[in-house]
Amino acid sequence: MKKIFISWMLLAGISSFAQEAGKAGELLKNEASTTEMKAPKSFNERNKAFDQSRSGNNNIPQGNRNTRPNYQWKRNYGYAEVFLRIPEQGFFTIEVGDQMMANGSGKYRFFDLSSGRMPISIYENGFLIYRTTLMLRNNSRIVLDFFTNEGLYLLDSYPVQGQYGFNDWNDVWNNPYGNQPGDRYNQGNVMDDNSFRQFYDMMMRNESFDDGKITMINQQMRTTMFTSVQIRDLVKAISFDNKKLALAKSMYRNCVDKNRYFMVYDTFDFESSKRELMDYISNL
Repeated sequence: MKKIFISWMLLAGISSFAQEAGKAGELLKNEASTTEMKAPKSFNERNKAFDQSRSGNNNIPQGNRNTRPNYQWKRNYGYAEVFLRIPEQGFFTIEVGDQMMANGSGKYRFFDLSSGRMPISIYENGFLIYRTTLMLRNNSRIVLDFFTNEGLYLLDSYPVQGQYGFNDWNDVWNNPYGNQPGDRYNQGNVMDDNSFRQFYDMMMRNESFDDGKITMINQQMRTTMFTSVQIRDLVKAISFDNKKLALAKSMYRNCVDKNRYFMVYDTFDFESSKRELMDYISNL
């Protein structure tokens, strides 16, 4: 049993490269109050106040303006990173600790952050819409996704070693917000055919009952995306239609080629189950 568990965890690790945006991971609680969210914020005043407080002297004499300040470089300020993506149209301002970034590209990367509890605030058009607290660790990167109608998702946290950025922004996340054309899905954390076959064979070898198979699949879904063909094979491995239907519904969010999900329909024994799945997808 111990050998089976270790093999299962190793296989999960092989496929946990990233997570589909907003579809897996932990939804972080919005700690912003209703009063805070109703009041617009002046970022110019914020920056002015912050710059003064950093100087250590809020009343600088006029005659000393050309005097070089006695400043000590904080070499060990921090080594944590936060990567945030907002895949929506709009102009957002993000605050992480004492750092701020504003743009309409949806890409926000923060470096040299202190470890420990760190507030993150998200503003849209000057209004606070989300605030929560992150737990940062030195030499680690936190990866986040934000949706205005859903919230802030913590997708991953992992150590970084000498990697101060990415040549391709999408290296951090799974590519598909929409469906990608073609039959090859080598991006992000989609299971390759060989890994899927290992997972499938191990599941069939070690789990005789539906509940055990579904438990393994649900565990793998926390870190892995699947193709429609792979989902079809997993659903087909389940014996009873009601459990097939529940699994097919839950796996839809982890499907990388949703335009081919019709392939899953043929796994059902009853027409009513097929219709229910079609209605479920149509109403999403």
